Amino acid sequence: MEHTFWLQRWEQNQIGFHQQEINHYLETHWQELGLPEGAPVFVPLCGKSLDMLWLREQGHPVFGVELSEKAVGDFFDENGIEPNINETDRFSEYCADRLCIFSGDFFQLRQADLGEIHAVYERASLVALPQQMRRRYVAHMEQLLRPGSHILLITMEYPEGVLEGPPFSVSEAEVEALYAGGFTVERKAVWDGDGPRGLVVTEKVYALTRR
Repeated sequence: MEHTFWLQRWEQNQIGFHQQEINHYLETHWQELGLPEGAPVFVPLCGKSLDMLWLREQGHPVFGVELSEKAVGDFFDENGIEPNINETDRFSEYCADRLCIFSGDFFQLRQADLGEIHAVYERASLVALPQQMRRRYVAHMEQLLRPGSHILLITMEYPEGVLEGPPFSVSEAEVEALYAGGFTVERKAVWDGDGPRGLVVTEKVYALTRR
C-alpha cells in the first residue's frame, strides 16, 4: 500500500488496529520461543504498541520500525519516555533505555541497523499488507534475520469478500507458502473472536524459526 495511506490514518487518528492493552497471545505464547535472557527483539510496523513495553519488561532490548513519525512520537509521549533522537539518511531513530524505534520505511532497514536479533513479534504487520506486498515483506525479513532466530506471528482469517482490508485475511496455506523457503512453521493456537466492524474472525498464532 502507498505510504500516504498509513500516514493519513495516523494523522486522522483512524487507528482501530491499535490495542489499548497487552496482546493476550503475546502473553500466552511468548515464552514458548525459549529465548535466552536479554535476547534482542524486533517489532516491525510497530505503531505505538504497548506490547513493546511488555517485551522490555521481560528483559529484552526492543527494536521497532514504524513509517509514521507521529505514531513514534505519540508512543514516547503517551508513556512518559524522553527519547534521544538521531537523524540519519534513512531514519529518525528514537531511542531510550533498551528501546529504539526507527521512524521510516521497513524496506530501507538493514541487518546492520538491528544487529543480532533473536526474535520478532509480528502482530499487525503481515495482515496490514495487501497480498502483492507480502512476499516482498517476507523476503526482506529473511535478509534481516540470522539462522536460528524466531518469529511469533499472529494472523487473521475471515471469508473472502466480507471485509475490505486492512487488516487483511491471511490464510494458513499462504503463511506456509510465504515462509516455507526460509523458515520452519509451527501453528501454536487457533482462536475465534471479534474482529473489525463486528466481524467474527479466526486468529492463528505461529512460531517460525529461521533456517
